[in-house]
Amino acid sequence: MVKYLGSKRRLLSAILSAVQSCAASGEVLDVFSGSARVGHHLKSAGYTVHANDHLRFAYALSRTYVEADRDHLVGPVTEAVGRLNSISPYDSHWFALRYADEGRYFKPENALRIAAVRDAIENEHDPLVRDVLLTSLMEAADRVDSTTGVQMAFLKQYAPRASNDLELRVPAMVAGVGSTASCADAVAFAGSRSGRIAYLDPPYNQHSYLGNYHIWETLCRWDDPEVYGVARKRTEVREHSSDWNSKARIAAALDKLLSALDTDYVVLSFNNEGYLDEEYLRSRLEQEGHVRVLTIPYKRYVGAKIGIYNPGGERVGAVGALENQELIYVLDRTKGQ
Repeated sequence: MVKYLGSKRRLLSAILSAVQSCAASGEVLDVFSGSARVGHHLKSAGYTVHANDHLRFAYALSRTYVEADRDHLVGPVTEAVGRLNSISPYDSHWFALRYADEGRYFKPENALRIAAVRDAIENEHDPLVRDVLLTSLMEAADRVDSTTGVQMAFLKQYAPRASNDLELRVPAMVAGVGSTASCADAVAFAGSRSGRIAYLDPPYNQHSYLGNYHIWETLCRWDDPEVYGVARKRTEVREHSSDWNSKARIAAALDKLLSALDTDYVVLSFNNEGYLDEEYLRSRLEQEGHVRVLTIPYKRYVGAKIGIYNPGGERVGAVGALENQELIYVLDRTKGQ
């Protein structure tokens, strides 16, 4: 799977345990699916997962790791991946100009191959196979990029992996039918679905996932967007602010979402550095039922260390906290207020 700042890879067992404490099986609404790691893990554990995210690249990931049935798709996807890996790079393309020349996220030869492969994927007739192939391309591009894991900036010198050849692989889909993926606003999605359990992993501070992964969004939309700045971000990154990225509006956003959810249980994953602190979240959730909180420490993103140096390599600051806490709130609405 792609490198993802908000990934819950190291927290999967704790999240699964929290979900299992609510119900051993059944439907789970994954309202902010992101990298789809949690939805993939829950589906693997036997749950029927309905994943959602408003970003197009996250929708492709959920289509692959939540909705797709491995047994039906592994054959056609394997054939398509072999064909795509034989495609020759373009001589020139706007994607390479933007993300290899103006922004040095990829070496030119890989950026030109990414563009050629992406055009070929557009010709795939089966929409679900197309999204699985988009996931394969994102993951292949992720293995040859030159970033620290987010697309806020590219490295001053190419990362060693950037010299590797682009190679698509068959994603690790899960067998099973019935799980789904949606690309909608969180509140609208919550209001359109019911289930036993809702899993919430919302943005928790000012950092936009669109800003952090704007190249994946462009790769999936394939829309040659207007961009700005050295990082060549999509203009909507600065033009549209989510309530979840606003300290003044995040509490109201949570209220709207909880009101829209028709589930017996809510499992909320939130970071201790988020805009809403533990005291507030516990108090708010206790208005709806019984609440227990699991606290899990984990290492911070590498930026906590490298951010103390200026572009010239001079030390200009001190290393911040190297450990965060993930707080998993389990709300049982069946026990009353």
